[in-house]
Amino acid sequence: MKREFLLNILFLLSINLLIKPFYIFGIDRTVQNRVGLEDYGLYATLFSFTFLLQIINDFGLQNFNNRNIAQHHQLLPKYFPNMLVLKLGLGIIYALLTIIVAFLIGYGSRQFHLLFFFIFNQILMSAIAFFRSNISGLGFYRTDSLLTILDRLLLIIICSFLLFSNFITTPFQIEWFVYAQSSSLLLTAIVAGSLVFNKLPYFQLRFNPAFLWLILKKSYPFALAIFLMTIYTRIDFVMIERMLVDGEKEAGIYASAYRLLDAVNVLGILFAGLLLPMSARLLKENQSIRPLLRFSLQMLLCGAIILAVTTCFFRKEIMFLLYEDASVYSADILGVLMGTFMIVSTGYIYSTLLAANNSLTEMNRVFIVAVLLNVGLNYALIPKYGALGAAWATFFTQGFALISQIFIAKKAFQLKTDFGLIGRFLLLGFLLALISFLVITYSSLPWFFGFIIVLLVGVGIGFLLNLLKVAAFLDLVKAKGE
Repeated sequence: MKREFLLNILFLLSINLLIKPFYIFGIDRTVQNRVGLEDYGLYATLFSFTFLLQIINDFGLQNFNNRNIAQHHQLLPKYFPNMLVLKLGLGIIYALLTIIVAFLIGYGSRQFHLLFFFIFNQILMSAIAFFRSNISGLGFYRTDSLLTILDRLLLIIICSFLLFSNFITTPFQIEWFVYAQSSSLLLTAIVAGSLVFNKLPYFQLRFNPAFLWLILKKSYPFALAIFLMTIYTRIDFVMIERMLVDGEKEAGIYASAYRLLDAVNVLGILFAGLLLPMSARLLKENQSIRPLLRFSLQMLLCGAIILAVTTCFFRKEIMFLLYEDASVYSADILGVLMGTFMIVSTGYIYSTLLAANNSLTEMNRVFIVAVLLNVGLNYALIPKYGALGAAWATFFTQGFALISQIFIAKKAFQLKTDFGLIGRFLLLGFLLALISFLVITYSSLPWFFGFIIVLLVGVGIGFLLNLLKVAAFLDLVKAKGE
């Protein structure tokens, strides 16, 4: 199982590292520099706002379906038609409620124009996630991996024409970016849906109220978990924009730093996407989850520490390289968010394993407290510290959620605390911080070369500390030769 996981995660990481960094830094960053902080801040705020009610659109069906199809492949012909009808109904309810809430908040005509497209995009993203949950649940991990980058690949093609083509003379507008996303998501949804239909022995659209109600009852804990997590990870943008006089500009500054967190968070999201069906299968077969947990933790957290510590020390240079409107203030926000990245990465592993174990009641209790903590911290810190206050609120909230999930997992899987492993992680972080400080203080190299050197040294230390497994890569070579 570890070798299968390694093969798939490396394939998944490889194709995503080819596409998504180019999108984030080549397209998304360029869009922000072209339209300015305020327009991009409006975009980031509306995107986060439509995310807050996204759970109505999904209602936990993706995780519920992924877990159940992974354990019972034969349920696909029964589940898929019914859940497709359910997805359509939930999408309509989601759209109506989002429009009503936006009206109550007091959004203007321009916000509403963009909001309609954001709602459409969220519905498409939810549909793609649902189709992918069936594909990965059936064990077609590489096909699912390719789908993770298809919409971004299409968006790169469309936006490259709009941003860099000599045929376009009109200044780029944030509306164009949203329209391009709609087009790429629609094409991806068509491809993903077609793949699922090809896996069905037969298809007959069904409307079985009793069965749909049963699915809603079973998926409700997943829905609540996702809703609560969305609140305490996305409400900061909305609160920044609503609470501050220059809210759209502050939201734009926050988005510029948050973009890098989103970029590196891809690693955790991809790990979680593979962990859920694999761990669900292990639990069904009554096999120990500990080897997969330890292996995932070592691989992901080691990479997270290397990226986070190095980026934190070079945060000013990175921000001034990427953005025309960069400042020391935005760089400090990046430093706090990269500290959060280490916490969030570890949380992806534990939350995924707990979801596979159906330990959702305990998780939801934690997430309710996390929401209250995050909103309270944002309310206290944003008026005084602006976007930097929101970054610290995120850091402390994610830290609380992670510690709580670790305690739940220890109880659920009878895990023992591995102080040796914790010590190696701490040693890795300390050595990287020391090396980064020495390189910045005493080296005459250009900062970018120093940054790369520290990253490579971090990888080497990871192997020396046996956090990055040499044996795992030898298994990979062996697997390719078989």
